[in-house]
Amino acid sequence: MNPRTIRRLDQLTQILLLLWAGAALGFGIFSAPVFFRELPSRDVAGRIAGMIIGRLDWAAWIVFGLAGLSWIGRWVAEVKEDLIGPIRLWSSALLVALLMCLASSFVVTPKVQAIRARINAPIESLAPESADRVAYNKAHGLSRNLFFLRILLAVGLAATVGFMALGEAESGPEPSAGDRPGQ
Repeated sequence: MNPRTIRRLDQLTQILLLLWAGAALGFGIFSAPVFFRELPSRDVAGRIAGMIIGRLDWAAWIVFGLAGLSWIGRWVAEVKEDLIGPIRLWSSALLVALLMCLASSFVVTPKVQAIRARINAPIESLAPESADRVAYNKAHGLSRNLFFLRILLAVGLAATVGFMALGEAESGPEPSAGDRPGQ
């Protein structure tokens, strides 16, 4: 890939990551608290918030997956050059974000849904020491933590995508036979 294409992919990656982070942060800071304060039932608010979180989870899959486009063009070049460099650190953060998407979409969210389906009543109607309420609170706390950690990762990835080397295209042309040392 040429440097111009990589820069455009970087810009696209930054835009997508920041849009997702903004949507997620906007929901987490502005919308969710209003739902729980204004709606007559915390259960209804939780169900609405859960549907929005589900959609944000799928959007995160798309955004973090597309962020990999900035990564693909550089990986092989750095593997040859450095033991640990910016691309590997960035790739690790991207992998962590994708693993968080996996955990949220296929482990935590189904667990919360299963608990809600099993009790078939508002969570607040259960006693605080009830096994289902304790399990729900743990899963909900984990879900919230994964959500905000993904926001931080999205912002961090967006801020650092431009620092990754452009690979061989950035290092300039190959030296000619007469310019090589020892010739």
